[in-house]
Amino acid sequence: MTSIFQRALGADFDRLHPQIRRRFSVGLDSGEACVGRGTMDRIWHGRSFVRPFLALGGSRNILVPQTGRDIPFIIENVPYTDSFGRETVTFVRTFAFPRRPRRFDATMVYSPERGCVVDYLGTHQHLATDLHFTVDDTGALVIRSGEHRFREGPVDVRVPDLIGGDAVVRESYDEAAGRFRIQVRVGNRRFGPLFGYEGSFDAEFVNVAERGVRAGLRPVREEARA
Repeated sequence: MTSIFQRALGADFDRLHPQIRRRFSVGLDSGEACVGRGTMDRIWHGRSFVRPFLALGGSRNILVPQTGRDIPFIIENVPYTDSFGRETVTFVRTFAFPRRPRRFDATMVYSPERGCVVDYLGTHQHLATDLHFTVDDTGALVIRSGEHRFREGPVDVRVPDLIGGDAVVRESYDEAAGRFRIQVRVGNRRFGPLFGYEGSFDAEFVNVAERGVRAGLRPVREEARA
């Protein structure tokens, strides 16, 4: 067995920087989870019309409806087997804004049918997004979003590009600082930049069997459809 990210990257996984390679080896086979703690240098939004949509998404821990600088955060990447028997890895980000913390929740699985990692967003996995992984010349991992799908009960529809967001995520390791760096940018093909953040963090690797999956980390509802 390999991690879901190794399956997505294939032979290119070995091109990752060793620290990034270990971070994305988290899974049931490795027995490791990764907990990152650091600071977001900047969390930004696009034009004012996006704010109501971010506020709506924030009610289900999708995106972040606030902006700020030098915001402490934690990212928890914990593997587990979901209720459908799939290996799943959490990507739960908690941002410690001064007035109240905000969470951006995601859970990822590898879909053999789609040939990629599928990212379920939010507390109820209403949005499923294809993720496509590449490695750049520095050994950083670059993730680009593909098709988005909305799932709720019998509803199963593709989100039109006109209202969907195109996300680009870059995770790298800064040798000089000895820290991981992350950059996220979400935009719309017609309306331009929507949301993003950038920052750095230290990572702790923990034994999943000993630590387990803490209460509240898994989504409230799990979606079988990829």
